[in-house]
Amino acid sequence: MRYFSEAERGPRARTGEELGQGAWGGVVAQVTSLIGAGAFGAAFPAECEDGGAVYGNNEHTFALALKAEIPDIEWPLHASTVPPTLTALDLLQFCLEHVAKPEPYTFHSFFRHDHLNFDRDAGRADFIARVERIFSRNGLAYELQTDGQVVRIAPDGIREALDCGRFETGDSELDALLEGARTKFLSPDPTVRRDSLEKLWDAFERLKSLGKGKDKKAAIEAILKQAAPEATFRARLDTEARELTDIGNKFRIRHSETTQVPLELDQHVDYLFHRLFGLLQLLVRTCGPF
Repeated sequence: MRYFSEAERGPRARTGEELGQGAWGGVVAQVTSLIGAGAFGAAFPAECEDGGAVYGNNEHTFALALKAEIPDIEWPLHASTVPPTLTALDLLQFCLEHVAKPEPYTFHSFFRHDHLNFDRDAGRADFIARVERIFSRNGLAYELQTDGQVVRIAPDGIREALDCGRFETGDSELDALLEGARTKFLSPDPTVRRDSLEKLWDAFERLKSLGKGKDKKAAIEAILKQAAPEATFRARLDTEARELTDIGNKFRIRHSETTQVPLELDQHVDYLFHRLFGLLQLLVRTCGPF
């Protein structure tokens, strides 16, 4: 179903990074409903006393396994107590790993319950769709993927470039650095996203050495000249490259000396990543393969 508000105004911007009360309540409702339906019975079976067929899930063993893997989660879940966002996302991953669609195949009249088979693929697909609904309606910048990973939806303007497949610059080390930066930048964990800047600045330094020249200075000059044959635009690129090099040296990105300035806001990380990635993308497309 498409809500009228979405038809009128379009979907809500997916920029939020903190799971609020409403979204967490939706998660609690979803997990509670699945437990009630026996959807975790394939992994944590409740077995019929008459023959051992599975008729539901064992909530006790489910909770034990959950607490063992996510110690910070409070059990039972309470809609009024919102956990840290990363803990809530871990819960969703745990549930996705173990959920399956219960399918009754016979009714046990004495105990008055159904015996169940389980469709893992259908259960996972339905769970992902319901989580996506919660994220979308609450404007959360996360996506639960079919492989069980939670990734952040990158800000507009860089999302399409980061959604591309593997990098093919002609230099395997540069490709690895760019892929490492991409993966870390899409992490839900802000600490990991900060590490993405280090990978990206390392990629920048690697790129500088791939141009034709006797040293790094000559190599980057050759790259900029190839990327921008027209002198005025090349001067702008040269200024940008110098400024980004200075940023990498002055801020706590590639170095950890006490003289480096820390980045205070996650939005600053997004801005700097966006800025350098744009330059690297231009240089790779116009000058590669290396």
